[in-house]
Amino acid sequence: MEFLRFPSVSSQTERAGDVRDCANWLVRHLKGIGLNNARVIPTQRNPIVYASWRGAPGRPTIIIYGHYDVLPGEPLKDWLTPPFAPTIRNNNLHGRGAADDKGQLFCHVKAIEAYLKTRGALPVNVICLFEGEEEIGSPNLAPFVERNRRALNAVAAVISDTRMISAKQPAISYAQRGGLRAEIEVFGPPHELHSGAFGGAVHNPVLALCDVVAGLHDDRGRVAIPGFYNDVRAWGEKERAFMAKSGPSDQGILRSAKVETGWGESGFSLYERTTIRPDVTVNGITGGHTGQGVKGVIPARAMAKVSFRLVPDQRPEKIAQLFRDHIARVTPSTVRSTVRTMSPIRPALINRRHPAVQAARQAYKKVFGVLPVLIRSGGSIPVVHIFQNVLEIPAVLMGFGLPDDNIHGPNEKFHLPIFLKGIETSIWYLAFASNWRRVP
Repeated sequence: MEFLRFPSVSSQTERAGDVRDCANWLVRHLKGIGLNNARVIPTQRNPIVYASWRGAPGRPTIIIYGHYDVLPGEPLKDWLTPPFAPTIRNNNLHGRGAADDKGQLFCHVKAIEAYLKTRGALPVNVICLFEGEEEIGSPNLAPFVERNRRALNAVAAVISDTRMISAKQPAISYAQRGGLRAEIEVFGPPHELHSGAFGGAVHNPVLALCDVVAGLHDDRGRVAIPGFYNDVRAWGEKERAFMAKSGPSDQGILRSAKVETGWGESGFSLYERTTIRPDVTVNGITGGHTGQGVKGVIPARAMAKVSFRLVPDQRPEKIAQLFRDHIARVTPSTVRSTVRTMSPIRPALINRRHPAVQAARQAYKKVFGVLPVLIRSGGSIPVVHIFQNVLEIPAVLMGFGLPDDNIHGPNEKFHLPIFLKGIETSIWYLAFASNWRRVP
């Protein structure tokens, strides 16, 4: 609960001090459990928290990754209790970051503590790498990993920042979609105009932006940006059959979202639409008068925030250019527009037969009594691609979140019985990892 009280929102520059305070708190905590070399490593923006334990010569080294930054809590009115005042209700710990990712990160911290306080040693060598910029695309993590690749030499990285199917059915993610974020801004008159004097004569930038945004999809639910699907990998019936067997059903996804009817690209299940198919989502739109009362004006500007989810073999840099070209092409001549793109993330695929993944499966079975299903994730974790391509190691995505944890939404929570099982699963994973000698 102390950890959750820090409003470590990486996307809000005014919270930079809170992010640093959270990093310093985490270092003190890591030292308190026995990782004496824990320290804060500055970057150009938010710091990285690093710690290691290397008292098992000849044993493998495992990286444990997590992120201590969180998304904003707004809109605050939708929370039953303030987002940064953690509260326990019905065996759930509520607060921003409870499941994404402070709670899941803490499962591994507590597993390390359990080993050090009972046996005095870990069964493997461990590197803890906790960053404060995951929610803004990890812009400073890749350069850090590049500079320190020898010091970060390991056989695998463990990441707990994904979800299980249910409280009784764990899951390991073997694929992550990539991502790209963008802002579209539309400008009209140099200042607000009286809607009575100019309405019908001057193009309203809010209306123009709505037309542009509405045109991002066609009537079949496909993204309407020319060239968007050129590099999308086609999956055969064998992979799609595996997904249908192991992944959530359409009704299960709709229940998690608390909606009755699905939407999207025809010809694919909802699970396929959110994992092997790309999309663009409008995250927010602003412009004009949004306060109390009425104000008869034509606004001077409007802005929309959008995010892309990308799949193999799409490259975010190419999608960014296609998007800029598309917006320039469809912007009416009566207004002008600008586009800003940020946070490019490459998609990632993990060999689900890798020994590191198989060890995670056995650890889950020890604790939950069943093997985890192997699923794809529709989300994006930048570090997965970084570990694969810079360190050349697999990322084992051991999720402990639940479908109803409201990750990224109001009243985010972490189920405390799963928290305890997550600690135990991490303990078993480190135990199984100690038996590795060579990893292909």
